[in-house]
Amino acid sequence: MAQKIKVLFDLNIILDVLQEREPFYEISAQLLAHAETGKFQGFVAPHSLTTLFYLIQKDQSAAHAKVTITNLLQILKIAAVDQSTIEQALSLPYKDFEDAVQMMAALQCKADYLVTRNVKDFRPAPLSVIQPSELLALI
Repeated sequence: MAQKIKVLFDLNIILDVLQEREPFYEISAQLLAHAETGKFQGFVAPHSLTTLFYLIQKDQSAAHAKVTITNLLQILKIAAVDQSTIEQALSLPYKDFEDAVQMMAALQCKADYLVTRNVKDFRPAPLSVIQPSELLALI
C-alpha cells in the first residue's frame, strides 16, 4: 500500500478557514476537511500554533483560542522543531525567518508538500511548495 501524502499547512491556509477569508475560504476548508478524513496526513509547525493562539486571544479570548487549537490538533499533527531545525532554517536564504522555520519543519516531518498562498516566499525550495488549488487537484 502506498504511503499517505504528507502536507505541512502554512498558517495563512488555516487563517483562511478560521476567518472565512474570501476568496480563499472554500478551497482551504476543503483541504482541512481532506486532512480530517485522512485523504492525506496534515501537519502544522508549532510556531504557527503560538501565533494562532495570540491572534484568537487578541480577537476573542484565551478560552476560545484553546478550544480552536484543541480542535485543530484533532485534524493536524505538529511537525517537530528542534535546535537542528532552527539552525538549518538560519542557513536558508529567505527574507522571513518564520518562512525558513516553516520550510525546515516541513522537511523535518518528511512532508511531500508545503501548502501556502505565498509560494514565492519559499524560494529556493528543497521540497514542493504549492498553492491550495494545486494540492486539491492532486488529491
